[in-house]
Amino acid sequence: MTKEDILKLRDSSEQTRVQFKERVTRDNRYDVSCEMVAQSNSHGGHIVVGIEDKTGAMNPLSYQEVQETTNLLASIASDSVLPSILIDTETVAVEGGSLMVATVKEGLNKPYHDSKGIVWVKQGSDKRRVFDNSELAEMMSQSGTFAPDEMAVNDFTIKDLDEPVVKRYLLNRFAVVMEKSGVSEVNLRDFTLEQMVRFVAGGLSLEGLLRNLHFIRPDGKMTVAAVLLFAKYPQRWLPAYTTKCISYVGNSVGGNTFRDKVRDEDMEGCLLHQYDTIMNFFIRNLRNVQVELEFNSLGKLEIPIAALVEFTVNALVHRSLNWKAPIRIFIFDDRVEIHSPGELPNGLTVEDIMKGTSMPRNEFLFTNANYLLPYTGAGTGILRAMEEKPEVSFQNFESAHEFVTIIKRKTGAGVQDGNGVINEITNQETNQETNQETNPKNSIKILLTGSQKDVVNFCSIPRTAQEILDRIGVSNQTRTRKKYIQPLLDLGVLEMTIPEKPNDRNQKYRKVRR
Repeated sequence: MTKEDILKLRDSSEQTRVQFKERVTRDNRYDVSCEMVAQSNSHGGHIVVGIEDKTGAMNPLSYQEVQETTNLLASIASDSVLPSILIDTETVAVEGGSLMVATVKEGLNKPYHDSKGIVWVKQGSDKRRVFDNSELAEMMSQSGTFAPDEMAVNDFTIKDLDEPVVKRYLLNRFAVVMEKSGVSEVNLRDFTLEQMVRFVAGGLSLEGLLRNLHFIRPDGKMTVAAVLLFAKYPQRWLPAYTTKCISYVGNSVGGNTFRDKVRDEDMEGCLLHQYDTIMNFFIRNLRNVQVELEFNSLGKLEIPIAALVEFTVNALVHRSLNWKAPIRIFIFDDRVEIHSPGELPNGLTVEDIMKGTSMPRNEFLFTNANYLLPYTGAGTGILRAMEEKPEVSFQNFESAHEFVTIIKRKTGAGVQDGNGVINEITNQETNQETNQETNPKNSIKILLTGSQKDVVNFCSIPRTAQEILDRIGVSNQTRTRKKYIQPLLDLGVLEMTIPEKPNDRNQKYRKVRR
């Protein structure tokens, strides 16, 4: 660091990563150690000695003071910061003596604390104490001493697994074995979960296989990752791990008028169900833009669907599991915002991820979710999304503990609705109380209630009548099946897995793919 660098820092006053001290003495030793702790727990920084922190006036150190300060700073870093840290020191010659710069790196053994056991972090140019266990857990996650996706979930058992999701996971993860055993996407429903487990692991039970795959811990409890990936209703055990989706009229989150809102009960489900529900929310609330000159040419979604897929998967898989807050997705007239709990981990910056640098936050969840969600697991999602050229920006809010993706909508372009009518995007649209689903057989737009839409999304994986009616919250009787399931079959948005035998005891219902 040069004299000019230091003067620039001085002229801009103290910043998050820079602190000025006129002198370091035994009297202010504790205060300096607290600053080192805060910088180690944050993203590192510099302590510049020889500049008065209130006025910015330079008071250079003599040669002897440089030697004494060097020894004192090293002693503080070694004895008053726990665990101890190493610092780099350098002197910068100025008129009348020298300034000393102590560089503190971001720590690898967070959380650090002072001699009184207090954990500090930077907050602007100041520092603050940490009391929140979630914040401490996040520090431990970043240092690799705590993996929240591998933590135990009490009272969750194998009976609470969503078998069709587990079967799909096994089909994708053990594709070679399944192919040799004759299992495919087409005939998956013809095999039981127990059969598929035997194909993979011989005489092992489902519990034994899940133990081998580390979804069940040595103490017999299921992990957070297992619940998020395979539970029918994970929010019963992990209520914060969900997504809130709202489409507003206007451009302010403070608005009290919205076009569409996904109910909490409609979002309840594993990551695959949340993904399907979010994508359906995007599809029914974003518009098709006419991209060719011909009046009747087919439109494309105003935000590339491939980009939305990557941003959605990123939020679901890379969110912080330490912060007990939901993912929030807002659609405004001029933009889409995806708020994911937790700032970028391990010192990553927005510039890093734009260049393709990847550092998975939840490594165990990340490496297993790619057998259910549409991503490669190679950590290149942002790059693939950017190849679609969306107008996107990213904001990393350390103080709010969230990462926000903001995608601009094509508010100035003509858009094409389902009937081929060209409209301009305006702020005058009325509230949307029903959802649209397309019947793939005749391309007619069908209006579904929110409850019906949830059932259709729920059946992205084949479901029994009992499972569907359990989700709705009604008993399994002939009249309830006729009331809630039959209309969706008649509309052509659900289909039977065994249509030739409607009353077969193995009958399930699945969403008709468009």
